[in-house]
Amino acid sequence: MKLRRSVTQLVATMACTTLSQAAMAHESPHSGGIQTKTTAAVKAPYDIVHTKITSEGNQAVFHMHVSGKAGANKPTKTGKLAGSTVFSYVWPTSLDSSLVGFEPKAGILAFAVTSHPDFDDTPLFDENGDGNPGNDGGLWHSHWVVLQPDEVCGKGALKVVDIPEGAKPKLPKTWPGLPLLIDSPGWTPLFKGGTVQVKVPFDDIGAVNTAGFDGVTAALRVNASLHNPLLCVVNVFKVASGDLSLPGKVK
Repeated sequence: MKLRRSVTQLVATMACTTLSQAAMAHESPHSGGIQTKTTAAVKAPYDIVHTKITSEGNQAVFHMHVSGKAGANKPTKTGKLAGSTVFSYVWPTSLDSSLVGFEPKAGILAFAVTSHPDFDDTPLFDENGDGNPGNDGGLWHSHWVVLQPDEVCGKGALKVVDIPEGAKPKLPKTWPGLPLLIDSPGWTPLFKGGTVQVKVPFDDIGAVNTAGFDGVTAALRVNASLHNPLLCVVNVFKVASGDLSLPGKVK
C-alpha cells in the first residue's frame, strides 16, 4: 500500500511539474518587461501591450508585442524624400552611445525597427534581394539612433541627432552616410502575429544586462527643407511606460 501510494504521489508530482513547465513556456514570450494596457485610440499595429529586452549569451533580444498585427501598417509613399514619413518600433535605452560606435554621451541611444518607402538608408544590405541595395527602405529593417530633444521639432519633441557640416564625429562602421547619428547594422527584424523581435549581438553584453529601457511606437518626418533638424519625431503613437522613464530591466 505504501509503495502504491508513493508511486501515485510521484506521478502526481511529475504531472504538476509538467503542467507548471508548460504554463511557464506558454507565458514566457510575453512575461516580464513592461506590461501596458490596450489603448483604443492607438492603431492596433502600434498599440504596445508588452515590451522587453532579454539577453541570451552575447545577444540581446529586443521584443515588442502590440494588440494588432505588428508591421501591418506602413507609411504611404509620396515619391520624394522631403516631408516623407518613417514609422517605427523603438526601444529607448540607458545604454551609452559609445557602446555601438558613436561618441560617448551623445544622447539617448535607441534601437529601432523602421519602414520608410521614400528612401533607403541601408546601403550595405539588399533586403528584397533584387540586386539593388538602394530601393528597399519600405521593408522593415533595424537601426541604432541617437536622440535628443529639439524645440524646432515641437515642444518636448525628439530628433535624431544631426551631424553639423564639416564635423567628423566617431561613427559605427555601418553608418549609412546620412548626416545623422544613425547606424544600419543589418540585424533582421522578425514579425509574427502581434510581435516584432530582433536579436542583436554585443561585444559587451554585460553593459546591456544592467541597462534600463522603454518601448515607443512613433512616426518621424524628414524635414521639408532637408536641413537641421533633418529627422524629427512628429507623432508618438504610444509609450510603454507612459512617461519615457526607462523602467524596464533586462532579464
